[in-house]
Amino acid sequence: MIDISSLRPFGALAALLLLVLLPHVGNAQDSANQAPPELRPPQGAKLALHARARGDQVYTCKGDAGQYSWVLKAPDAELMDESGKVIGHHFAGPAWQLNDGSKVTGKAAARFDSPDPSAIPWLLLTAVDHSGSGPMSSVSYIQRLNTKGGKAPTAGCDTAHAGAETRVAYSAHYFFYSGQ
Repeated sequence: MIDISSLRPFGALAALLLLVLLPHVGNAQDSANQAPPELRPPQGAKLALHARARGDQVYTCKGDAGQYSWVLKAPDAELMDESGKVIGHHFAGPAWQLNDGSKVTGKAAARFDSPDPSAIPWLLLTAVDHSGSGPMSSVSYIQRLNTKGGKAPTAGCDTAHAGAETRVAYSAHYFFYSGQ
């Protein structure tokens, strides 16, 4: 016979683990559904893939009529699955390519300022090109949500630095949808 009192520490430990982990456990679809309405794909679109990105936003110092500013050149980030395994890459286009070779290129359709003022905006993009025959070949919409960092610097771009590049670390969640 098992003495129930000997299990109480395990029950407390289980309860503590639930309290700590529960906010981090969730369905990717639920996270995507928390997007502002203007960033939601059309009714009927199905979540095909969720990937976390970690990398840099690459900016170039450009000037026009004596006014200089950092202009986005390209993202450069790894795409990871829920376990942290690298499954692909995000780069200029903007494009996302998985390790299987399938690729989607998108075009921004809607923008929403991140709740974090130091982060790049959240986006809804529409697919404009595909290659390969893997999961990205059927993607119609891409959401970029939960961004951290990545904003262009506000200083350091002037005549002396024209053409210079800088990298700003960022992370985001990308949700890839197929269908209409």
